[in-house]
Amino acid sequence: MALDRASGSRKIVEVAVPVPLYQCFDYDSGDLNPPAIGTRVQVPFGRRRLVGIVTGTHDHRDERSLRSLESALDASPLFEPLDRELIEWTARYFAAPIGEVYSLAMPVRLRAGAPAEWSPPWRWHASETATSQTSTKLGRRQQAAIDALLKKPRTDAHLREVSGLDRRGLERLASLGLVRQVTDSSGEQPAAAAPAPALSAAQSEALQRIGDRGTGFHATLVDGVTGSGKTEVYLHAARQVVEQGGQCLILVPEIGLVGGMIERVRARLGLEPCVLHSGMADGERAEQWLAARAGHPQVVIGTRSGVFVPMPRLGLIIVDEEHDGSFKQEDGCRYSARSVAIWRARQRNVPILLGSATPSLESLHLVDAGQFHRVVLPSRAGGAELPRVRLLDVRAQQLDHGLCFESQSQIETHLQAGGQVLVFLNRRGYAPAVMCHTCGWVADCSRCDAHLTLHRGRGRLCCHHCGLETGPPQRCPDCGDRQFAGIGAGTERLEHALSRRFAGEAVLRIDRDTTRRVGELDARIARAESGDARILIGTQMLAKGHNFPNLSLVVVVDADQGLFSADFRAAERMAQGIFQVGGRAGRAERAGEVLIQTHHPDHPLLQQLVRGDYSGFSRMALAERREAGMPPARHFVMLRAEGAAQDAVLAWLGESARIGRGLFDPSVAIWDPIPAPMARRAGRHRGQLLLECDRRAPLQSGLSGWIAAIGALKLARSLRWSVDVDPQSML
Repeated sequence: MALDRASGSRKIVEVAVPVPLYQCFDYDSGDLNPPAIGTRVQVPFGRRRLVGIVTGTHDHRDERSLRSLESALDASPLFEPLDRELIEWTARYFAAPIGEVYSLAMPVRLRAGAPAEWSPPWRWHASETATSQTSTKLGRRQQAAIDALLKKPRTDAHLREVSGLDRRGLERLASLGLVRQVTDSSGEQPAAAAPAPALSAAQSEALQRIGDRGTGFHATLVDGVTGSGKTEVYLHAARQVVEQGGQCLILVPEIGLVGGMIERVRARLGLEPCVLHSGMADGERAEQWLAARAGHPQVVIGTRSGVFVPMPRLGLIIVDEEHDGSFKQEDGCRYSARSVAIWRARQRNVPILLGSATPSLESLHLVDAGQFHRVVLPSRAGGAELPRVRLLDVRAQQLDHGLCFESQSQIETHLQAGGQVLVFLNRRGYAPAVMCHTCGWVADCSRCDAHLTLHRGRGRLCCHHCGLETGPPQRCPDCGDRQFAGIGAGTERLEHALSRRFAGEAVLRIDRDTTRRVGELDARIARAESGDARILIGTQMLAKGHNFPNLSLVVVVDADQGLFSADFRAAERMAQGIFQVGGRAGRAERAGEVLIQTHHPDHPLLQQLVRGDYSGFSRMALAERREAGMPPARHFVMLRAEGAAQDAVLAWLGESARIGRGLFDPSVAIWDPIPAPMARRAGRHRGQLLLECDRRAPLQSGLSGWIAAIGALKLARSLRWSVDVDPQSML
């Protein structure tokens, strides 16, 4: 859209530009009418042209020479006042550049300047005769289009992106009676909702207590054991909002959990949800975002960045698996979608439900403080029993590719009984280290303080921190020998060992290495849920949210990883991971069993796991945190820096600490800078500086001035640095 000619005086337009700088930039509107606040504009920035968001206008009060706007991209604001307030709060609280947060809140197409116009589209639907079985009459692209439509209706553009099929190919499918086209505004009725299962007494009580608190803001922790029916509670609450004409936002931590939530929404509510996650094609994601902004879909399902999607009739927010660390972004704008969701619910005066079988200590702390309401689902729906948990002491035992004899014996027993087995190890690759058998030399990353991981199938040594890859050594660089040994086990090694040990069984590995291709994760999860694969091997991707009806045994290969970590949150994450993955077992008629291999069977945390007592563990962990002055009892801000020289990094952090002690309230404790636990990564030296306080307000009040001051230091220009508010990782 071209800017209109202005009839009055020149204006300065303030623009949030997507760059890592903590300010907006002024542009001259010239003799053109300045665009409204919240609209996108194209501006020159250095030698680039960027798309930014107008955040304000004011009179041209001085004679500064400013560059001019090039064009305005929207006839009306893309972000309404409440949406802007949410984004600006996020930037302010998490100390993030405002332009980067605005960019994060938009789909890629809109960041690039594509038109932001939406109208109810015509969508293709699969007919009742369409199947996923390949037909000789159909080409590869046509079958791919049908497979996509069997999952959900799609537009021409969506189908072209996911299958490569053009309009002519779609019309041929229509002539064969395999697809049909319907407009969303044609009055087509939503699918009939499937009858919901009868609610348990605990579910009914939970819904009653949630409803009693009204439609205004309140935060409720839905604390239910695995398989207790938390999702049914969510969807009953969502139905009430939808029936009153409101919109519901459902956040899940990972893409792998989106498909299951979509199916549940379709089945229980009889409507097609809007879906937003990074695995979608750019065009489809932009169209879904614009539909939500227009108020068209009544339910929006998204991963982390979905918390920002504009929803004019928002009536309820649901955060599933609220404890999950994936809700915190660990690079760029380091925001927590969970925290943003809570603030958004308060801003819009709507309820928020946060659900988990292993609630975060932050949520439990807020329950104790009276800020969260808590409802408990203490038992599994349908009368299923929680799995029996046993510790396997592997001290002095010979391990076969990471598995002890008892684990292998129990796997065989459960397979013979017709059950399904999940072997859990949160470490991918074949072996986490490669060592010379003669002299003990270990293959290390040349750019990081870390060992290289052997990926045997690819014949590569890989660094999981910086991405470096190299071929395995032919000779030891220290002694010249050729004998090498893979030390430890990863998921690839387990797959190799179990495929050999149980040659007649289908073995399925699910980790980041096996799910890189689009659609591969959904396909593997579907195969696991069907029971076709009898032995599942996976990382934390399998630990939460999935329902494997035939699963009767879970083997946790290495439970000791989180017991002695330098990160104080490691024990909490380990307990959550083991409770979650153990909760996959015994969810239907089959009794479930969990075996935990450990070298420390007497450790108090593991004893809590054996008793199935997450509540007891959380009480113990919260008491320890409060005694030690750790979050959530205190609030942390971490300043991280990296550069070519360790001395320069620590010198800048030291000067930042000195400036901070003069700017922040005395109640803010500022530690001396130290090297990061992994002091070198990707060839750069790393350091960190910790700020802490009993209250958030003193930390927040000093942040903006401190960031401006330390950013102006000469050394800052030669370093990469970031501010992490409420850090989830101390490493």
